[in-house]
Order: sequence, then C-alpha cells, then structure tokens
Amino acid sequence: MADPSILPDDVRNALDAHGIEYEVLACEPHLADQAEFCEHHGFTPDMPLHAIVVVLKTNPRSYVACLVRFDTKLDVNHKVSDVVGVKRLSFASSEETATLTGMLIGGVTIAGLPPEIPILIDTRVMDREKVIIGGGNRHSKVLLPPRELLKLPNARVEDVAIPR
Repeated sequence: MADPSILPDDVRNALDAHGIEYEVLACEPHLADQAEFCEHHGFTPDMPLHAIVVVLKTNPRSYVACLVRFDTKLDVNHKVSDVVGVKRLSFASSEETATLTGMLIGGVTIAGLPPEIPILIDTRVMDREKVIIGGGNRHSKVLLPPRELLKLPNARVEDVAIPR
C-alpha cells in the first residue's frame, strides 16, 4: 500500500470523511490507462473502474458522474438517459471534465466530486470483491470493496452499462 498523501487532498478528504475503507496504490503516470495498469500489476480487467462525466443538456446545464467497469461500456443514450429522465445528453469533453472535477484525465474518480453531482454506479461494479478507482491524478489509484462507494453522498447503484 502506498502513502495516502499521494492522493489529492479533496479525494483523500472525501474518502476519509465518509469512513471509506481503502488502500492507495502508486501508479506510474505512463501506466494511468486502466489496461496498462492492470497488465503491469496483475489485476484482472473486471477490477478497474472508469469514472465518466455525462452532460445533461438541460437549462441550466447539469452533470452526472457514472462509474463502470473497464470491461463494460456506458450506455449513455439509453440506460443513463432513462435513469436521469433526460433525452439530450452526451459525454463531457476532457476539458470540461477536468474543469468540473479539478482532476487529471486518466485519474478522474468519483471521490471528491462537487457535492451537487449525482453518482451512478453500474450494477456490475457490485459483483466484484474489490475494485480500483482513479486517485484524482495520474500517479495513484484506490483499491476498495465496491460497497464502500455507497458511502459517498449522491451515490446509488443503477444499471447504466452494457458488456463490451
């Protein structure tokens, strides 16, 4: 386990404030991509999760964060649309995601997001004993039991992904 101080303050504070049990994993920045990280460290492809920010094209514009396994694909146009009750939505751009979250692309995580952003955790995430989420930067990851993610405010489990 790596020193928790390698996590950005907002991510570490969010995990600690909600009593989440976790381990910090060091990650070389060139391995921040989930596939390379898993291959290098011997994790299976169903453990890493992607945090994806979705833009709801409402007035005013709003957002939802979705957490899906690396071996699945977020179904924005059908499943996410049905869950949030909005027909016009899209993936946030890299720039918009970085600005909204304050996190580096390749390390975006649901811990430490602005509190007004709902978090949808795909049902398949809960099938694993442990999962890996981003650390908010490109040199850390967080390993934890998926049930711990439900301690975050605005987090709920929904069916939002499809198999790849």
